[in-house]
Amino acid sequence: MTTDYKFEGWMGLDPSSAEGNMVWKEYEPKPWEETDVDIKVTHSGICGSDLHMLRSGWGPAPYPVVVGHEIVGIAVRVGSQAEGNIKVGDLVGVGAQSDSCLGRDGHACGACSSRAENYCPGGVQTYGSRHRNGGPSYGGHALYHRCPSHFVIKIPAGLAPEAAAPMLCGGVTVYSPLKHFGAGPGKRVGVVGVGGLGHFAVLFAKALGADEVVGISRKADKRKDALDLGCDEYIATDDDEDWATKNARRFDLIIGTASSTKMPFNQYLNLLDLDGTLVQVGAPEGPIPLQIMAVGPARRRVASSAIGSPKEIYEMFQLAADKQIKPWIEKRPMKDANAAMVDMEAGKPRFRYVLVN
Repeated sequence: MTTDYKFEGWMGLDPSSAEGNMVWKEYEPKPWEETDVDIKVTHSGICGSDLHMLRSGWGPAPYPVVVGHEIVGIAVRVGSQAEGNIKVGDLVGVGAQSDSCLGRDGHACGACSSRAENYCPGGVQTYGSRHRNGGPSYGGHALYHRCPSHFVIKIPAGLAPEAAAPMLCGGVTVYSPLKHFGAGPGKRVGVVGVGGLGHFAVLFAKALGADEVVGISRKADKRKDALDLGCDEYIATDDDEDWATKNARRFDLIIGTASSTKMPFNQYLNLLDLDGTLVQVGAPEGPIPLQIMAVGPARRRVASSAIGSPKEIYEMFQLAADKQIKPWIEKRPMKDANAAMVDMEAGKPRFRYVLVN
């Protein structure tokens, strides 16, 4: 079957593409399968991962790449074997994962069996990867996107597409560990880094009913933003040399969203109470120090978390719709993607950019 639309998007050809040098090109998506959905992209969130990939920050990128894995749009073609009761015309979204084993070889891995597909050893990323049929995966800074239907999520009524887009990676990356580690009533939650990821952590921790949510960052200039988001208090570590001592054993859970290799990681650990957990979701482009004696005195745990499963994404969407959660976003035209990438690297958004077709 031929289509009357073309797959075109912003393509990175080398590491300089992260500096505002992506080029608009036509490309061939993965070969069509009857389990697929084609999406006319209306909104595509910019994630820090886009920049890491474009500049080969986490390792050599498989150029050419089209980044963007916070994709929202209208289903325009739905395969005869598609899952999820998706129909042409539905508003749908795709996050950072496009596929997993799903038991296609007759035996599902433990992750897929437990509906934690984001931890499948055979997982396929939405961009910079290869689909199971061998075709390249291209992201959503484009006009159209093709994705296996298992990873296409219907967006519930009451959730605006521009709000849903950045939740598909930035939102679920913090929602998943908040939910898994019990950020609800009776819990005290610290959020390191009040930015693209961190502001979602504040919004979702409050929505899940945590007793106390505290923003933690270096500079005092984010205090007002943190309090406006719903933080009960804000800690500016550069402004108080005794911040770690004053807040020792204050939290049950800390979500670490900073991605600097110079963060005071061991001091963050000392903010945890007995059996507390620090979940690091920010991904630095290098090692961070960890002293085991910062863990032992209170039986603390250090954990990490990777994006979220389709089930978690839908749960997050429904919570956002029910609680009327509104992320802080700035819409930018798709044609200005290069300028938006440069501004993203400079830390200008408050707190997420969403490209709009």
